[in-house]
Amino acid sequence: MEYSSVVGLVLAAGKGTRMKSDNPKVLHEAFFSPIIHHVLDALQPISLGRNIVVTGHRHQLVEGSLRGYSLSFVHQSQQLGTGHAVLACEDELRSHKGSVLILCGDTPLIKTETLRLFLHAHIEGASHLTVMTTNVTTPDNYGRIISDEYGNIVRIVEEKDANPAQKKIKEINAGIYCVDAHFLFDALKRVGTNNMQGEIYLTDIVAIAVGDGIHVHKFCCLDSEEILGVNSRRDLAQAHAVLQRRYLVVLMESGVTLIQPEAVTIEKTVTIGKDSVIYPNTALTGVCNIGSGVHIDSFVKIDGCTIGDCVRIGPFTHLQQTSIPSWSTVAPHTIDIKCGK
Repeated sequence: MEYSSVVGLVLAAGKGTRMKSDNPKVLHEAFFSPIIHHVLDALQPISLGRNIVVTGHRHQLVEGSLRGYSLSFVHQSQQLGTGHAVLACEDELRSHKGSVLILCGDTPLIKTETLRLFLHAHIEGASHLTVMTTNVTTPDNYGRIISDEYGNIVRIVEEKDANPAQKKIKEINAGIYCVDAHFLFDALKRVGTNNMQGEIYLTDIVAIAVGDGIHVHKFCCLDSEEILGVNSRRDLAQAHAVLQRRYLVVLMESGVTLIQPEAVTIEKTVTIGKDSVIYPNTALTGVCNIGSGVHIDSFVKIDGCTIGDCVRIGPFTHLQQTSIPSWSTVAPHTIDIKCGK
């Protein structure tokens, strides 16, 4: 399906106070990349009409980090809520007649295929507003989906504004929306700040749509893991673990044996041939090309290397920016050797 009529809007202006950091939240790294890079990497293959990133706190750093992406920036000078961040884009989107896909720059686990399915549902349903939801056992810190007796979404209540009964609701807001641009900005101008945080909530456009007689569509993301928002160092560690696990699954499905995969670190820039065996407590980082039939023992660090086929690498070895010819044996405790150059 063609999505050139859709504009992608990534919200990345927040400071992230729970991170306890001077750096913008979206630049904290999970699985070797800033978390916003993972969001944009999921978005890029869909080929939307254009992508915009809303920046705010230390915006120069965020914008500098994203030079490799095809997108434009809108600066939110004051961080007055998600709705205010979207309103900052009104001039940029004044002539846009289609839909706007809105997502947050701190959700690094969202998958391209999920976004495609979401957009497909929005366009096929001829929807003015589609909200992504998911169900979780512990909904703490997420907005709750308030539905009527028929299961139709009525409004979204933020955690800080929810009453005890609403806090028990397990269906939560994933923070991803697809909305008609004209309705979006009209509705945001009607959103107030009568809430615990005194902010303009983007979520309030749901109640406004319902009040206008517009049916709001729900799209349920079946894998709640994908919508994890990184708001703390604990969330960051969880995101890293999920992204690492996903890549290790790709390697194992391609014919690589990982002994105790939870104790292995392998960056996505590392390629490994089939029938290779990687033992625990190893770290493979940088751009590495590792051949087939390679055995890498425990407590090995390899960074930016080329390893030929059928190489045996002993434990407690550190190799960096070097090449190892096929059929070689690297002795235990070898440090930073440079063979074959």
